[in-house]
Amino acid sequence: MALEFRRGRSDESPGRELLGELIDLFNAQYPGRAARPGSVTTPEEMVPPDGAFLVGYEDGRPVAIGGVRRLEESVCEIKRMYVVPEARSRGAGRALLAALEDAARELGYERVRLDSGPAQQHSRLLFADSGYVEIPQYNANHIADYFAEKVL
Repeated sequence: MALEFRRGRSDESPGRELLGELIDLFNAQYPGRAARPGSVTTPEEMVPPDGAFLVGYEDGRPVAIGGVRRLEESVCEIKRMYVVPEARSRGAGRALLAALEDAARELGYERVRLDSGPAQQHSRLLFADSGYVEIPQYNANHIADYFAEKVL
């Protein structure tokens, strides 16, 4: 699957709509999440100079999103990875993860972290296959039970 990644914002179309789909998915997977989100990331955290938000396009149609935000001087976090259902299992998630890692490198980060909840077993397999190693909990996300890091 060939995707073209463009910088965008999570509060502007088409990122806003895809992020809405992701939030709906999380709220369905984790009852009570709407009232008590596990992690809050603002649009401003995922724009330069410390962050990035990418939209992946297939044949001009937006099919994937993801962001990078600063945690520490040399450490960032990948947030809000989402691939529309019809683009899954065709390499879009792997391409998105690689593009987010490239964006992190361009921003000068040396390490990248991420977390996920128990409903994201497929994501964990992708992360492990992409060189992420499990680490102790690094944030207060009460929904997440998986925390990982990769040296870029």
